[in-house]
Order: sequence, then structure tokens, then C-alpha cells
Amino acid sequence: MRPAKVATFVIAATLTLAALLAAASAVEARRGEQLAAKTNAETLRVPVRGGTLNVVILDPQGAPSGRTLLLLHGASGNLKDLEESIGRRLAARHRVILVDRPGHGRSDRLGGREMASPAAQADAVVQALEALKVGRVVVVGHSWAGSVATKLALDHPDHVSGLALLSGATHPWPGGVAWYNSLAATPLIGDLFVATIVAPVGLATFDRSIASVFAPRSTPPGYVERTDAKLILRPSEFRANAQDLTDLKAFLRVQAPRYGAIRVPTTIVTSDKDGIVAPEVHSRPLARQIRGSRLVVIPGVGHMPHWSATDRVVDEIDALAMKTPAQK
Repeated sequence: MRPAKVATFVIAATLTLAALLAAASAVEARRGEQLAAKTNAETLRVPVRGGTLNVVILDPQGAPSGRTLLLLHGASGNLKDLEESIGRRLAARHRVILVDRPGHGRSDRLGGREMASPAAQADAVVQALEALKVGRVVVVGHSWAGSVATKLALDHPDHVSGLALLSGATHPWPGGVAWYNSLAATPLIGDLFVATIVAPVGLATFDRSIASVFAPRSTPPGYVERTDAKLILRPSEFRANAQDLTDLKAFLRVQAPRYGAIRVPTTIVTSDKDGIVAPEVHSRPLARQIRGSRLVVIPGVGHMPHWSATDRVVDEIDALAMKTPAQK
């Protein structure tokens, strides 16, 4: 075959593959949008600067404690991860507020790349709390949201009465992020990548990726369906998540030296088997920085202690909440 014909064949094959991948991505995106359209009687669309945040409020089912808990989910997920694991359990006597972080779940991104900053996300959360006329809250942050939870405690102390971190990302770490996140966060080529490749490849590797987050424990039955986990495969959300992850290390490099200024009651939950947010890099140094904080290391559990050790996590958050003043 002549070189010109070879080049024509390669181009045609490439375009055909791109079209097939784009079609598969479009199908998955439509499925994601159908998930996102599901209604929840407890769900509110709260206006903030740049758009709206999706908020779920769970009122206490028993005698109210007078405390309000704010639950912030980690990377590659949405508020249902915390609602389905610990949120409804904590709502037995506390008011629980869950927020889809900007660009995740059913929340608008509220802006561009600048919204990858935990500081910008913390500001958006505060705007939502003020719009809802919510007083001080016990902030619970899992994984990536550990950066937002600590930012709230540092720079919005009038809104925070207590702080709980679950495998929280709080310090810069050795190395970087996965190549596909760096690529997805890159302008132009990243847009093409998330529009064509992410959905079909993501679907093919989805179960394995979820299993790695729960390791060494097993993925809970029905986890993906209960938490709408496949929303992360939508191009816009995958891009937002990739930006969050790619920009986090530089942010934490500046914020981490400030943690000694946190004065609210603090509980830090981690696991000796967390291979994603290593306790030696994040939780243990944080416990040394925050005076009077409580460090809880759960043995044999991976990066999802709120699923794998739910009773212990609920008890720790409940005990922390009761150390804070009740709100009228």
C-alpha cells in the first residue's frame, strides 16, 4: 500500500474510532444526566455566586441535639456517598446538611478552573449556609474535602463549631496525580479526552477502580447504584474532578503550615491500610499540629472508613458534635 493510502487509511480509522467513542460517551452522558435528574424531596437548589449548589437537608428523626453537621464528600463522588453511609445514621438526632461540591453530583461548577481551589469551594459552601440561615456547624470532610473542611475552620471560624476529617487530604504528598487526571485537566486536549475516551474506558474499568478505593475490604453491595457513582463519568464532572485533584497539592503546600491556628474540637479518623491518603503524610502530622485533637486510627480499613467501619465513625462524629455548643 502506498504511503499516501496508508496515511488516508490511518486518518479514516482514527476518525471512525473517535466517532464510536464519542457516541459511546454521549450515551453514557445521557445516562448520567438521567441519574442527575432524579428528584429527592429533601433536596434544595441553593443560589450562590455563579450558579446553584445541590443541598440535601436531613432533619433529626428523634429528639434533636441542637447540633448541625455539614458533610462534604471527597473526589470522584457526590453527596450520596456520605448520605448513604453515615448521613442518615447521624440524622437520628442531629440536623445533617450534605452538599455536592461545585461541579460534582447535581451542583453547578460555578466558574472555571478557579473553582478547583478548596478556598473557592469553601467560599461557595459558606454562601449556601448563609442563604439557608444556618448557624455554626460541625464540618465533616472526607478525602479531598479535608482541604475544604480545614479551610473553613481556618478562614470561616464563625461558621464552624467542630471539625471531623475522614481520611482527609491535608498535606502535600510525594509524587503527583494519575496521568488521566493531568490530561483531563489540560485545556483543549483535555476537552477532547473527556468527550471521547473517558466514558467507554471508564465503564470498562469502573468496578476495578471502585474496588481499589475500598481495599483491603470489599465494595459494599449496591454501592454504585446507591451513590450514583457513575455520575463521575459525565465529561463535565470528570473534568472538574481532574482539575480539583491536579491543583490540590500546590494549595496544600501553602495551607498546611497554618493548621496550628485551628482551635475548634477536632477528630481525625484514618486507617492503617489507607493506600490513597496515607496517614503518615496527612492525618498524623495534622494531629500533631492541632492542639487537643483526637486521632483515631482504624485497623484493617482502607480509604472509606465511613463505609467499612460505619459504627465507629458515627460514634466518633456523634461524640465530637456533643462537645460543641447546641444552636438555638
